Amino acid sequence: MREHLTFIGIDLLQQLVATPSFSKEEDKTAGLLMGFFEHHGIKAFRKGNNVWAVNEHFDASKPTLLLNSHHDTVKPNPAYTRDPFAPHIEDDKLFGLGSNDAGGPLVSLIMTFFYFSNRTNLNYNLVMAATAEEEISGTGGIELIWNDLPTIDCAIVGEPTLTDIAIAEKGLMVLDCVTKGKAGHAAREEGVNAIYAALKDIEWFRTYSFPKESETLGKVKMSVTAIHAGQAHNQVPAECKFTVDVRATDAYSLEEILETVKQHVSCEVVPRSLRLRPSGIEQDHPLVVAGKSIGKKLYGSPTTSDQALIPVPSIKMGPGDSARSHSADEFIYVYEIEAGIDSYITLLEKIL
Repeated sequence: MREHLTFIGIDLLQQLVATPSFSKEEDKTAGLLMGFFEHHGIKAFRKGNNVWAVNEHFDASKPTLLLNSHHDTVKPNPAYTRDPFAPHIEDDKLFGLGSNDAGGPLVSLIMTFFYFSNRTNLNYNLVMAATAEEEISGTGGIELIWNDLPTIDCAIVGEPTLTDIAIAEKGLMVLDCVTKGKAGHAAREEGVNAIYAALKDIEWFRTYSFPKESETLGKVKMSVTAIHAGQAHNQVPAECKFTVDVRATDAYSLEEILETVKQHVSCEVVPRSLRLRPSGIEQDHPLVVAGKSIGKKLYGSPTTSDQALIPVPSIKMGPGDSARSHSADEFIYVYEIEAGIDSYITLLEKIL
């Protein structure tokens, strides 16, 4: 049974790789997934470019577990030496854009859903959702359909983790900062140089350490990642703009981090969003207990996924390696897909 699921999953993954699905342009893979579910006798729903299905014997009196992964991809890395849309298996590697992030986890979750979808007397209902816009944290993905889904009690988010289990994930807040000066001629003692004025704040971002640390995620991390100022070599710049990437932990809310920043810097600070929050799950949650019982490594993830937008306890887990994501000549091992399906099924058999 599981070998058959692996065969079907690999075929589906090859179809997905061959179908371009950049963020906000996932309509063709959404259609492919709708057709795939219907071909296998499972009623599916679609809103925007999101596709989902519910187990056959849904019981509203029981809790509901969401299986979620995304079918959008980034654009191909310029260093590709292969056609990113030509799925090809060589030396047990399935090459192609999105094969690792997150095609492998997605098809493994779909096959797991197939395995359980028509069973009776499950302890949890199951919802399988293949969602859009994850790579850009867009609002047309999981958030768009959240209120259309049955009430979700917990979730497994499919991302390449070597099938280890992330029980916490850092949130993301991007800050746009502006330091004001006064324009003047560079040859004379005129103006107030906004670049020099910004240096103090930039140094604060570089050196400040938030006092509380998360047990699973460690410290809050802030990085100045972009800077722009000046229009001409002979003009003192009146404005310096810079961007700060903030990786938040569950030790602080995004609002608390933002307030601390504003208390310590003199520049104007505007967050682009407060949506991508840190996530975590209790050690005694059934998903975590089940993961421990089958020997899975538990860790805190520094990278952001749709976990940040799912407002219920969740874990992040899937086949593939995060280090391969967005890389040239992206691939996933065929045996990893088989292991992914097996890991998901073994985990769920502990709680279902």
